[in-house]
Amino acid sequence: MKRYDLIIVGAGPSGLSAAIEAAKRGMEVIVFDENEKPGGQLFKQIHKFFGSKEHKAKIRGFKIGEELLKEAAEAGVQVMLNATVVGMYQDKEVVVKIGESVTHYKGDAILVATGASENMVTFDGWTLPGVIGAGAAQTMMNLHGIRPGKKILMLGSGNVGLVVSFQLKQCGCDVVALVDAAPRIGGYGVHAAKVARTGVPFYLSHTIVKAEGEDCVTGVTIAEVDNHFQFISGTEKHFDVDTICLAVGLSPMSQLLKMAGCKMEDNPKKGGQVPCCDEFGETSIPGIFVAGDVSGIEEASSAMIEGRIAGISAAYYLGYIGKEERDDNYKELTAALEGLRQGMFAPKNRGKLIEKTDEGIDVSMNLLQKGYLTDDEIEKYPGVTHRDGVHPVMECSQNIPCNPCQDACPKHCIKIGNNITALPAVDETVACVGCGMCVAACSGQAIFLVNEEYEEGYGTVTIPYEMMPLPEKGDVGVGLSRSGEPICEAEVLEVRTSPAFDHTNLLTMKVPADMVMKARFYQVKKRSGVNE
Repeated sequence: MKRYDLIIVGAGPSGLSAAIEAAKRGMEVIVFDENEKPGGQLFKQIHKFFGSKEHKAKIRGFKIGEELLKEAAEAGVQVMLNATVVGMYQDKEVVVKIGESVTHYKGDAILVATGASENMVTFDGWTLPGVIGAGAAQTMMNLHGIRPGKKILMLGSGNVGLVVSFQLKQCGCDVVALVDAAPRIGGYGVHAAKVARTGVPFYLSHTIVKAEGEDCVTGVTIAEVDNHFQFISGTEKHFDVDTICLAVGLSPMSQLLKMAGCKMEDNPKKGGQVPCCDEFGETSIPGIFVAGDVSGIEEASSAMIEGRIAGISAAYYLGYIGKEERDDNYKELTAALEGLRQGMFAPKNRGKLIEKTDEGIDVSMNLLQKGYLTDDEIEKYPGVTHRDGVHPVMECSQNIPCNPCQDACPKHCIKIGNNITALPAVDETVACVGCGMCVAACSGQAIFLVNEEYEEGYGTVTIPYEMMPLPEKGDVGVGLSRSGEPICEAEVLEVRTSPAFDHTNLLTMKVPADMVMKARFYQVKKRSGVNE
């Protein structure tokens, strides 16, 4: 039986992060993963991360995955793929199925980083081909280059539902509606806003009545629900679709820990049944550690830090480092982790309605119910100013942990301060040079450059643009409002690309002067119902 210092189950962000920290301290580490490729969810995540530099903010998920794999290889971590751990026992023995063979491995310590699985909901027709999880859709698009469908309805307005809806639009799908039984959008407002301005309507307090079709999905009916989540008669709405995407939460994949005899708890705030563990990620069984979604559903940024803490703690458990080194690392990493657990979306606020920002500004109910800020509401935020020449307009209205815009501006005309969840503000004493780095750096695509007096009767708006094919200079299309409504003609003046922008193109469009503070998306003109 092969023996290792540390056996890790799961080669996702937390597992790889743990493996790197343990291997750097001299441990022999092996990672088992049931998939063909390592990296877990990271390689499906083409969007930019939130947080700060230490959290890998403004870097796309798949790039972070590449960095982790490179680090792991350099540290000497052995990663075994297509290897399913089917058993785990108290004496730190695991049983692994590789191909047709079953092999036993022994670890002096074990770290479980199995992540989470997608939840499902049942309704008439939910077993029809064409009803898929949002994660499955993301896998099809971003790993295999397959469009999940042509006309899609998304159920679920958490960050997964919002992010995948936008990626479906990037893939060329028509997202006909984004639906949620809850009365408020569950994910970040900036994610909702970038979906809304592409023209996707939100239906809150609605859910699916039935999927229609014989051999596959051909349509879907939704209806409004009351505060007891019962259908309200007469509110039914029908959509012709070929795909229904479900983004209705995740559940920790904690079965191995239960099998091993670890003490478990049912904790709805963490997503379901999770192991009881201490601050270092150690379970009730000494030497068995956990990290990432298996111990509570959070963002990948948090999972990576938890993995690092658990990897270092495993090294301490086996005597590879002393208590002082462990505690020093723990203190530093915990500070970084706590930075991600602040603001309106902190774990302590889960399920709560936050009515005011930390700055005392009323939270937009329109944003929470329809996905966009109104023209009147936008003026009350510190990132929205009016001045001569080109200047940034930051439509960030919620206290979320993110500050890349502050670091991106070479002239430091954007300020957030030491509190990572503070709303961004404009330093009126500093002139904007129009470089666009803030627009490209914003993980929520919530920053725009505007020139309110470009020429007589016209202004310009520079927007982040990640749709294909790219428009060209001189093209005349349609400017869309924050709600996705066509509001004016828009001429493309310039499309800037740069390695520094990391695939976020900067599209500058000329619009009527009274539309500068309203136009937030560019749509190619349609002829005879077909995009040019």
